[in-house]
Amino acid sequence: MAIKAKMLGREKVTRMLRSIVPEAEEELAKAQLEGAQSVANKIKPRAPGPRTGGYQASIQAARLADRPKERALGGGASNSDTKDPSATGVFADFIWRFLEFGTVKMSKRPHIFPTWRQERKRVRRNMAAAVRKAVKKAKSK
Repeated sequence: MAIKAKMLGREKVTRMLRSIVPEAEEELAKAQLEGAQSVANKIKPRAPGPRTGGYQASIQAARLADRPKERALGGGASNSDTKDPSATGVFADFIWRFLEFGTVKMSKRPHIFPTWRQERKRVRRNMAAAVRKAVKKAKSK
């Protein structure tokens, strides 16, 4: 017996989920922001810089919609690039690139991407758990 699978786009899946469980999108948005805040908090102590802590203090998590003129770390999507209204990111001063990747006069000091690679599975697992929780809650009604 052959199994058939149909690939759906993110928008279509989100629309279907919203029609079945409207609370799932809210729970997912909350989990996304919590995940971004958690990653930002783990990046801060690993961030190099002077003892004044100016750069470390600039590392913050926020929704992309709340910071439309800025780009999230990693050159990811800006607010105009994404259709997800609850998309989140981690933001920092522009010098993050020079610290992360180095320059001709300065050696690289990676602190952002190693932290993200370490935390990515946990953040995604928490986001999936938030959706499952909303589905179970709607199912029990």
